[in-house]
Amino acid sequence: MRVLIADDHALFRDGLRSLLEARGVDVVAEAKDGGEAIALARLHRPDIVLMDLMMPVTNGLAATRLISVEMPLVRVVVLTASEDDADLFEAVKSGAQGYLSKNLEAQELFAFLDGVMKNEPALTPGLARKVLGEFARNGSGIVKPPVSVLTDREQDVLVLLTEGVTSNKELADRLFIAENTVKYHLRHILQKLHVNNRAQVIAYALRHGLVDLDAGAPE
Repeated sequence: MRVLIADDHALFRDGLRSLLEARGVDVVAEAKDGGEAIALARLHRPDIVLMDLMMPVTNGLAATRLISVEMPLVRVVVLTASEDDADLFEAVKSGAQGYLSKNLEAQELFAFLDGVMKNEPALTPGLARKVLGEFARNGSGIVKPPVSVLTDREQDVLVLLTEGVTSNKELADRLFIAENTVKYHLRHILQKLHVNNRAQVIAYALRHGLVDLDAGAPE
């Protein structure tokens, strides 16, 4: 796992680097503002950018938007002290694959990072419910193509996603299929809906009524 740290506080960067490297994570670079984060992401193409929001010059949201559009294989996870729901919603709309608090326990952080490497969103259950509720009311704010026709199994996956089942393993267990099959269906859903990550899939599904939330998940 190759990680870029973007935060304007040097002591926090030092502490986070030490924590990550102690667990065998390769910290490829550190940025003190969003502009540096963009430049270093272009240079190193890390697996994950741990992005603070409140930084000088270019803030974390602006950097997240550009990295997500220009470098879709680089996963941005916001790591912030902000408890403002508006920051959470804007981060996900900007393409962030996760939104984590700086108060998170170390083992939780590593569990989320492992999930991100499997393209799973890094959101606590409480934040995931907030995102789902916001997107259900207002949509993702991104212009989408016409609704595509999904297969029955893709629809099953979509229903579970909108219920908050986001890990590949749990999706596989609930649908009685292999994790590789889950990845196959998710890849096709992303392609058909022209979205970049699972949070945007959920937003699209709720906005366009692709799932019947009253029907529940398949048995």
